[in-house]
Amino acid sequence: MFEAVQFIEVRAGADPQEFVLGEFQDEIDAVAAARTAKMEFIGTGSEAFAWWIVREDGAELANFIADSKSPREFVLDLTSGQLIEIWA
Repeated sequence: MFEAVQFIEVRAGADPQEFVLGEFQDEIDAVAAARTAKMEFIGTGSEAFAWWIVREDGAELANFIADSKSPREFVLDLTSGQLIEIWA
């Protein structure tokens, strides 16, 4: 199972609000849900900073990372431990 999660930092330095977008059998579906949530958030015009991750249930590392201030997206290369930029 994969979990898509949205974090919103309303004020700089404040603890972010965490919203689980859903749990998915497939990583592709979880990433699609995170991308949809990102587009919806950007469409609101909010000045808050938000980011989205996809992770396996119980994992501390994210498989997918994106944020509201950049069109860039990243995945974690488990063999090297490095973030790798992907092109959507």
